[in-house]
Amino acid sequence: MRFTLRQIRYFVAAAETGSITLASDKIHISQPSISAAISALELDYGIQLFVRHHAQGLSLTPQGQSFLEAARALLLQAGELEATALELASKVSGLLEIGCLSTVYPLLVPELVQALRRRHEGAGVHAVAGHQPELMERLRRGDIALALTYDLDLPPDLEFIGLARVPPYAFVAARHRLARRRAVSFEELAGEPYLLLNMPASRDYFLSLFQQEGVSPRIAGRFEHLDVVRSLVARGDGFGIANVKPRNHASLDGNRLVYLRLTGSPRALVLGLAMAPGLRRTQTTDAFVALCRELIRDDRIPGADAP
Repeated sequence: MRFTLRQIRYFVAAAETGSITLASDKIHISQPSISAAISALELDYGIQLFVRHHAQGLSLTPQGQSFLEAARALLLQAGELEATALELASKVSGLLEIGCLSTVYPLLVPELVQALRRRHEGAGVHAVAGHQPELMERLRRGDIALALTYDLDLPPDLEFIGLARVPPYAFVAARHRLARRRAVSFEELAGEPYLLLNMPASRDYFLSLFQQEGVSPRIAGRFEHLDVVRSLVARGDGFGIANVKPRNHASLDGNRLVYLRLTGSPRALVLGLAMAPGLRRTQTTDAFVALCRELIRDDRIPGADAP
């Protein structure tokens, strides 16, 4: 395309006023700019749009008259397109790309996706799961608009909106000797086989909880999926630690789990939304952030028991 909408607007203004001077006054653009735009159109397409009358303005040639009709139609369509874009920008609509930490993905995403769709028929969410470094890289690349995650090793260049404080819990099989307890200390757990969730950022956090209490865990296995840890723990292979308690206190294969409060002052995590700074927020993004603020709180986590 060898013309710009600016050139077309300048041409139409000159054609409708019959004068470069009057066109300049009408659209508040300098006379040289209007003259240059018209000359560029004539040169690029090899046509003469105006007959220049010295001191008497301009008159359209037959080619110019045909060009004017098409130019007016183009500007009308451009105006309609702009109006459509503005209308879309003012609506909560379209598909929102988000990321979610894989450990909480099955808990948070279903309720949030359904709640947004119920409130805004034209909006939807596509959510991808990942570990912390993956989500941070996706944010930087612009693959996702935001990420539901913890305040673990967050790069300083990302914005974070904290939503809920989530303390760590130990979990054991329902038949474990500690299952009748409400709370347990790190000292008591140190002698038990520990099944570590071996995910980037998460593993360092969990190990730091023991270091803070001056004890060392007896690691019996390292696994990259929380549901694998839950299933093995429910079968009696040891204990695990997590920061959310699913409402369903059973592993995927149906064995029961019991969650225990950890005594002392273990560091709680903050569940929230990470976003790249400077990202243009759409109405749909703002609606999703507002929904998360409403549904994820200190006393309420979708799919999980209250902390």
